[in-house]
Amino acid sequence: MCGICGEIKFDGSAPSLEAVSSMMAVLQPRGPDGAGIVSHAGAAFGHRRLKIIDLSQKAQQPMVDAALGITITFNGCIYNYPELRRELEAMGYSFFSEGDTEVIVKAWHAWGEHCVERFHGMFAFVLQERDSGRIAMARDRFGIKPLYLADQASGLRFASSLPALLAAGGVDTSIDPVALHHYMSFHAVVPPPRTILKGVAKLPPATVRIIEPDGKARDRRYWDVPFSRDPRDHVVSAEEWRDRVLDALRVSVRRRMVSDVPVGVLLSGGVDSSLIVGLLAEAGQTGLMSFSVGFEEANGEKGDEFVYSDLIAREFGTDHHKIFVPSERLMDALPATFAAMSEPMVSYDNVGFFLLSQEVSKHIKVVQSGQGADEVFGGYHWYPPLADSNDIVDDYARVFVDRPHEKLKRQLGGDWIDGVDHSRALIKRELLRDGADTPVDRALRLDANVMLVDDPVKRVDNMTMAWGLEARVPFLDHELVELAARIPPEEKLKQNGKGVLKDVARMVVPPEVIDRKKGYFPVPQLKYVDGPYLDLVRDALTSERARTRGLFRQDYLETLFAAPSEHITPLQGSELWQAGLLELWLQTHGV
Repeated sequence: MCGICGEIKFDGSAPSLEAVSSMMAVLQPRGPDGAGIVSHAGAAFGHRRLKIIDLSQKAQQPMVDAALGITITFNGCIYNYPELRRELEAMGYSFFSEGDTEVIVKAWHAWGEHCVERFHGMFAFVLQERDSGRIAMARDRFGIKPLYLADQASGLRFASSLPALLAAGGVDTSIDPVALHHYMSFHAVVPPPRTILKGVAKLPPATVRIIEPDGKARDRRYWDVPFSRDPRDHVVSAEEWRDRVLDALRVSVRRRMVSDVPVGVLLSGGVDSSLIVGLLAEAGQTGLMSFSVGFEEANGEKGDEFVYSDLIAREFGTDHHKIFVPSERLMDALPATFAAMSEPMVSYDNVGFFLLSQEVSKHIKVVQSGQGADEVFGGYHWYPPLADSNDIVDDYARVFVDRPHEKLKRQLGGDWIDGVDHSRALIKRELLRDGADTPVDRALRLDANVMLVDDPVKRVDNMTMAWGLEARVPFLDHELVELAARIPPEEKLKQNGKGVLKDVARMVVPPEVIDRKKGYFPVPQLKYVDGPYLDLVRDALTSERARTRGLFRQDYLETLFAAPSEHITPLQGSELWQAGLLELWLQTHGV
């Protein structure tokens, strides 16, 4: 929920309230229910509020606790805040509001920077200690809630979205060549602290940053789950793993029901979202709203999975809403979808989530969604070939990387690529670090800690929050993920992937949604770039701004224009859409 922003000065000068107001204007869709600015002692915090918990004005932000000398601006939800509040009250703390924001303030005062280790939830917050003058920033374990940063003269700005920082001005908008390499090779994933722009960084997930009054900072990563076997787990049977996962998933779904407004579900009809519906029904939620989206066919590829979402809706009696998007509406929605992206994201389903969120926001403010199950439980097709890998770096790159470095050198303009394969170096560093037992464990860790954060998770946050809709992701409950990381890879890879999760699903949902070919969020018109979509990307890539930028070689572009459907990446993405999306995003955001 919400959008946060602010400016911090380290030289004694006053922060710019005008800059904070400019950022808040861009963040308005994330928080349409209220706004506030608080400024003192070299820091100005802004907040746009989406009312989910404690709907009263007592929970307005930025929140100032005068007794404790702490000011906070917070985006997210702490699901276990009632339990933490009771613990803090037993320690002698008293509360003036009923929500989770004040619990963070008291928890910080009681336990310092280690309080984040007690939080179950998704969060990004910045707080100021009045007496010490220190600033603290923190982000949840999976970076579900974003936090972008831009250095300024003798200061720092922060915001929940990159476009908000651009609106305040003073940002170096030149392209980061290393980030460009990641975008083109690592399936559009640009890991923190980088973004595609040199002047904007992002706080890594699972990180607390402490900034002293003079601007000196230190980071602490507070969570890094091991993907290894506990010796005590060697005797655990497949049935016991199934039961443990089911119990943990029940807890996770129940945690994400905490709200002072109704909670719905984004229902694709796949096993992940179907499980969430089933467990919500099991937990006693009545009047559950569910939402599905579908698109027109293209090149014979079906554009919806309504047959499965309808089945689940009937089985559990949900108040089901189907949104069918004709081609002309899809085309019309693309500019607003690009504008909603904090960073260029190439996945076709961005526009699907954007349009789905638009419809859902007319009915409800909070939904649960199935993101993360594939990365946590081994659902993707590239995991089984890695089971017997003797060279995990080469083998992972072969199945995941969009294009090798040598090929990229023939596609990027000469000013934008050097002799270093930055993406392979990143993959090697992440895969080979300590803490994972097998090649599959290493791949799952990389995908859960890096790819997931800056692809599916970011996509869902950006597209839902564009319409003031909060999405909660129970498969990314950190205790569930810690359990899954201990499960032997063979239990995950069986049944063509997500075996242990499918065993769980058989106890909850009809088999028809389990025993079928894996589905994705299909938007076939964007996979087979043709007609108006081809015109759109060609116009962008041949514009004067694009030619001046020179990101891509002209002969490469002409090859793509001539036969878009013949140039598909190993992950079934369109090379033309990937190049065009980047240029369209840059132009949309005035870069």
